[in-house]
Amino acid sequence: MELIQANNITKIYTRGSEKIHALNNASFSVNKGDIVCVIGQSGSGKTTLVNVLGCLDNPSSGSLTIDGKEVFKTGLSLSESELTHVRRRFFGYVFQKFFLIPTLTVKENILLPAVFQKKYKANEENLDPIMEMLDIAKRKEHLPSQLSGGEMQRVAIARALINNPSVLIADEPTGNLDSKRSGEIKDLIVNLNKEHGITVILVTHNTDLAKIGNRTLELTDGVLRQ
Repeated sequence: MELIQANNITKIYTRGSEKIHALNNASFSVNKGDIVCVIGQSGSGKTTLVNVLGCLDNPSSGSLTIDGKEVFKTGLSLSESELTHVRRRFFGYVFQKFFLIPTLTVKENILLPAVFQKKYKANEENLDPIMEMLDIAKRKEHLPSQLSGGEMQRVAIARALINNPSVLIADEPTGNLDSKRSGEIKDLIVNLNKEHGITVILVTHNTDLAKIGNRTLELTDGVLRQ
């Protein structure tokens, strides 16, 4: 089942009089159950690509279809409120920097997306199973400053999962972790895909982590190779 279809996606940034082609006519699809790994050197366009796929940024041209709904085509886009609905319903996001709020407990950080979606009570029922699955249940009332790097990333993953997304977008999720913690996150992502059916789009410099993908997209200066 096709979840995402990108056709001739181009993203151009303007810096003064210079135009930078971060993406150049990228076309591909993501199917349900895929682990798609996006690789490439720094500046190759990887983060730009996943930001467009995750509806965090609009392309300059091309078309993007999410779960059968066209969210963008050249010259036309959904409204910001409609895009927000797509993001909250369809995607969970994990980044290299954990982006945990330091004054909130683990529980409060995880449930934050549910607050914005006004599903706090319903998703609070999902909290304990998710925390048990990610082995952070004992840290429920801790602050981020009391956690290890691996634990903070697990909290970030739990936050991404709390609204039950179809697709997990992970941008360098092991970039700030040592090799042991990186291995734990790799195993966790595989488990989320195989045991829980979550489709994964993974950006990584880590060649070992990239091996978990059933598909690999390589970007070089904004040009996509499959």
